[in-house]
Amino acid sequence: MTTITLDEIKAQHAKVAEMITAFELQQAPSAMFIPEATISLSPGEHYAGLVLGKDGEPSYHLVLLPGQADDITWEKAEEWAAKQGGKHTSSLPTRREQSLLFANLKEEFEERAYWSCEAHESESGWAWYQDFCYGLQYGINRDHGLRARAVRRLVIE
Repeated sequence: MTTITLDEIKAQHAKVAEMITAFELQQAPSAMFIPEATISLSPGEHYAGLVLGKDGEPSYHLVLLPGQADDITWEKAEEWAAKQGGKHTSSLPTRREQSLLFANLKEEFEERAYWSCEAHESESGWAWYQDFCYGLQYGINRDHGLRARAVRRLVIE
C-alpha cells in the first residue's frame, strides 16, 4: 500500500484550485465595447469595415484606398501599396482583410487575383493572393504578375 504524504495532498489541492479558476474564467460573461466612430474618407476611399483584434491586438477600421496596380510582382506590389496612403500608412491587405473586402466591397474589385501582404508560410518564394471572382485564397510564386490594392487601418484606442 502506498503512503500518502502531506506534500502530495497540497500539490493535488493546488492543481484542483487552478482547474477551478480556469473553469470559472470560461464561464465568466464577456463584453466587447466598440466605440462609435466618425471616419473621414478622402475622395475615392471606401470604408471596408471593422476588424476585431486577436490575441491582445487592438481592433481597427479598414479603409480601401483608390487605385490599383496591374500585372505586378509581390515585391513591387508591396512597394506600390506603401506609397498609396499619402499622409497615412498604407499597405497591401492581409488575408483576413481581403476576406472582409470580398464580403463588403467586392464591387470595387475586378474579378481577378489581388496580392495580400502575407508571404506563404511553407513555400519559400511564394505569397498569398485573393481571387475576387469566387473569394478563394491561394499561394503563388511572388514573381507572378497580379493586381494590387492598398488599405489603411484606423486603430481603435
